[in-house]
Amino acid sequence: MRGLVLRAALVFFAVAPPVAKAGIVDQAANGFTVENSQWVPTDPATSWKALVDDVGKWWPADHTWWGDASKLSISQKAGGCFCEIDGARQAWHMTVVFVDPGKTMRMSGGLGPLQGMGLGGALEWRFAEEKGGTRITLWYRAGGYTPDDLGKFVPVIDQVQGLQLGGLADYLRKQGAGQL
Repeated sequence: MRGLVLRAALVFFAVAPPVAKAGIVDQAANGFTVENSQWVPTDPATSWKALVDDVGKWWPADHTWWGDASKLSISQKAGGCFCEIDGARQAWHMTVVFVDPGKTMRMSGGLGPLQGMGLGGALEWRFAEEKGGTRITLWYRAGGYTPDDLGKFVPVIDQVQGLQLGGLADYLRKQGAGQL
């Protein structure tokens, strides 16, 4: 069973095409920290609104449980849910644990296959005004006990985090150019 979970996780994470990445901050057999950052030509309030209200428009559909990003939602309150609901099929991806609107949203839990492996983590979306736009940083630290070496996953997890941040950044760039 353990091998099946490991193979499923590698397949899930491997579907991401290469994207620019800021890098792996640290990694060990039982955990890791990754951080990706992009600048967008929209103000922090607009960027925040897109994160929360438009997640189904920018999140990569192939990184959902049922292939339809429009089923995603983020509740911007402590105890809120980053959820995917498709009728009776439902996933609570992460719990919102900290909200400073327009600046920081912190969620806890394990994304994707990490959830099924019993691992937990903290994920932060950070928004900082920078040069007529916003610097968005996606930071994720996860870990816990697993008989598998998490270090094997980290480069692909970093790539997927870059893809997810890239989805939001591309969406906001189009919005900033008036293309939405």
